[in-house]
Amino acid sequence: MQETKHTFPTVLTIAGFDGSGGAGIQADIKTISALGAYATTVLTALPVQNTMGVQQVHPIPTEIVTAQLEAVLEDIRPHAIKIGMLHTEAHIEAICTVLSGYPDIPVILDPVMVSTSGKRLLDESAIATMQSLLFPHIALLTPNMDEAAILAGIPIQSVSDMERAGAIILRQGCPAVLVKGGHMEGEALQAVYGTVNGEQQIFIQPRVDSNNTHGTGCTLSAAIATFLAKGYTMTEAIEAAQEYVHKAILASKSVHIGSGKGSLNHFFDPQVMHPINR
Repeated sequence: MQETKHTFPTVLTIAGFDGSGGAGIQADIKTISALGAYATTVLTALPVQNTMGVQQVHPIPTEIVTAQLEAVLEDIRPHAIKIGMLHTEAHIEAICTVLSGYPDIPVILDPVMVSTSGKRLLDESAIATMQSLLFPHIALLTPNMDEAAILAGIPIQSVSDMERAGAIILRQGCPAVLVKGGHMEGEALQAVYGTVNGEQQIFIQPRVDSNNTHGTGCTLSAAIATFLAKGYTMTEAIEAAQEYVHKAILASKSVHIGSGKGSLNHFFDPQVMHPINR
């Protein structure tokens, strides 16, 4: 009898390294795996960092980034792609060239620009390239308040500012944007502005009082990509991803890891990987 072969939900993450294990490609792998999907990876940069901050950043040569991406895509075709740290203009151009051959795969872009400790993670010259070349390839952009302020060119201090920034960013070519308000005082607010269900939407989660929030942005974008890979609509994927991040923060709030911002507990409720009928 011939063995039945199953297709499992697969997510590709294109991101930077985090030796402390809480953010970057490590957080993405943990998130994708915990949510019951198979993770593949392309490494773009090697930051030297721990829970207290980023100390150095060493980009992977562009030709190696391209080779990684082509090798993975020709063998294991993902159902969704998450892009995090890109670092250089050349990285963006190379990734856009390859991804142009896969227009049907939804891409979630987390525009990692500056670390919490203030270290620049994306060359300033690369921002315009990201807007002009990469934005048209993506399904959703997930900037935090600081990144959205850079992209929109306005200060963000309120929910109405988030809405205004989201509208400006949409005009730059991406179809939908999730402006994350986790740094705002009060509730942890996250707002989606774009073509999701043809209307503007606001998604709210209560703030968790925890020091362990390192990698929340990476985790959220990877979770959205994973739920898309599992067949969720964009709105459903955002809602489910927010709930996952909220619970992962709750599950880690009493854990002490490192001397700075600790990681989320990605495996508070690991899901079994099931075949998909697609």
